[in-house]
Amino acid sequence: MTTVTIDKAAPTRKVKYGSMSRDRAWALRWSYFFLVIFAIFFLTPPIYMFITSLKSSAEISAATNPWWVFHPTLDNYVGLLTSNQFLRFFWNSAIVSIFVVTITMLIAVPAAFALSRMRFWGSATLATGVFLTYLIPETLLFIPLFKMFAVIGDWTGIQLINRWYVLLILYPTLTVPFCTWIMIGYFASIPKELDEAAIIDGASWFQTLTRIFIPVALPGLIAATIFAFTVSWAQFLYPLVFTTSTDQLVMPVGIITTLIKGDVFNWGQIMTGALLGAAPPLIIYAFLMDYYIAGLTAGATKG
Repeated sequence: MTTVTIDKAAPTRKVKYGSMSRDRAWALRWSYFFLVIFAIFFLTPPIYMFITSLKSSAEISAATNPWWVFHPTLDNYVGLLTSNQFLRFFWNSAIVSIFVVTITMLIAVPAAFALSRMRFWGSATLATGVFLTYLIPETLLFIPLFKMFAVIGDWTGIQLINRWYVLLILYPTLTVPFCTWIMIGYFASIPKELDEAAIIDGASWFQTLTRIFIPVALPGLIAATIFAFTVSWAQFLYPLVFTTSTDQLVMPVGIITTLIKGDVFNWGQIMTGALLGAAPPLIIYAFLMDYYIAGLTAGATKG
């Protein structure tokens, strides 16, 4: 039988029971602190817009408490929703966004599939170039594009300026590169065994894309679709430069150009129009946020 001896002279170390719990508690406190700051910072503008949209022009001009409505009214909402101009802006934005999303996906998905699966000379450089194209801001592009469309009009007689359908050409220059980059990353996350098995079974590249990749990469497709819709719905600079007639304007530009006359700002309807214009993207994000995050995350880690 062995005996155990305890050296009482050895240095003892104080055990900190519950230290992990205290660290976790402090981490949670800091997280909630920054989340509250984040919520206040980003929710204050829409709350202020909503409060202002419920005020009459007289109450807004009175400059009393800006964060309280003394005489709430829905006149601003009724005025815009019964206005033919506002409905025209909304219709133009919806048509442009739907067509731009369709054009973008028809170009971005096959391009991403080719760049991620079909290895050919210069494919890696071309994939990087697609993403770098997105980094060029539209503030540098609108002047040469305006000049190009003017030259096309002079040569062919086809007037692209001051037509809403010119936006169908302009917006894909912003949406196609980024959506292609997102889809490249998502397609790269799909195991190669799937398309190799399909090719061995006799499937063509088109069948491999439509029957295997698109169903598997559905979150990435949804993320790219949401991005393209958001960009085309909220774009301001291109429609401001390329469209001027009231019947050709989209919502972001139409609200500003028709509700601001000289130095008179119709703040009640401006805030109302901004809220109504933000509603479609907000509804889409509310239902498809998980797919959007999954698509962007896959694109960021696998690209």
